[in-house]
Amino acid sequence: MVAPQPPPPDAPRPPDGADVLKRRRFLSRISLALSTAAAAVVGVPVLGFLLSPLTRKPPNQWRPVGAADAFKVGETVSVKFEDAAALPWSGVSARTAAWLRRDDENTFTAFAVNCTHLGCPVQWFADPKLFLCPCHGGVYNADGSVAGGPPPKPLGRYSVRVRGGQVEILTGPIPLG
Repeated sequence: MVAPQPPPPDAPRPPDGADVLKRRRFLSRISLALSTAAAAVVGVPVLGFLLSPLTRKPPNQWRPVGAADAFKVGETVSVKFEDAAALPWSGVSARTAAWLRRDDENTFTAFAVNCTHLGCPVQWFADPKLFLCPCHGGVYNADGSVAGGPPPKPLGRYSVRVRGGQVEILTGPIPLG
């Protein structure tokens, strides 16, 4: 059997236990710091996205929908306008609509076009004087109240005013019921 040879005097010696622990602690701390920084880089924008609706309230704006003379008393028509909650890059999807009825010479009523069940667009039918939702059979009376089907509440309404001969609708993120 051959006896082990001692290492040459100029050979590097292996690190002792204390050096290994110091190096391991240093690398663990560096790894933890880099992981924390990476989590912050990813997490701060996500957190900002989730919390921004709580801090940023879209403005309510009066939007003109047409001259008051253009609407007949008792008639319900679809009117289109720019959504107040739309983002600058929304393009065509920033356009929305409402059902507008002229009740008398000075009074207008505007209903949201979306069913309160799941948001499908409702249609107005003049002969039965009903709003009908094609998705799940929701039915609303002419005043927006629920007549049948799954809708849990009446159609949303917009505030309406006549100013300078123009009919204007107060738009916001969600019409009030």
